[in-house]
Amino acid sequence: MASIKQFQVTFDCADPERVARFWCEVLGYVVPPPPTGFATWDEYTRSLPPERQGAGFACGDPSGVGPRLYFQRVPEGKVVKNRVHLDVRVGTGLVGEERLAALEAECARLVALGAVRGQLLPADDENESCQPMQDVEGNEFCLD
Repeated sequence: MASIKQFQVTFDCADPERVARFWCEVLGYVVPPPPTGFATWDEYTRSLPPERQGAGFACGDPSGVGPRLYFQRVPEGKVVKNRVHLDVRVGTGLVGEERLAALEAECARLVALGAVRGQLLPADDENESCQPMQDVEGNEFCLD
């Protein structure tokens, strides 16, 4: 029997700190403390060679249960649809109008943070409603 492995989810992006802080707001994640010997992340970043400054940023679940998210700067922009995306579970156990109201409330909160709303996928015979969205750099995710 294989053992369970911990994992992190890595995002390629242009501005790692901006995208990380967006996802902190979405998920209730936090930025970890700066490395030992540094009072702030800014102080740590200034200690790096210029080419490494702002190259990465991370955040994590304060309870330690969810995966760490890591954001790395890449030179190219996003050009195609993600092959993997996050489903942010805001409507679990809800159906009909109650689910739609929960999706809409969270969607409105995230749009105010810079997310972009997609076309609502209404409930059908097999699936409940789902709200596709994009984060501040266009990475797709769904409110589920």
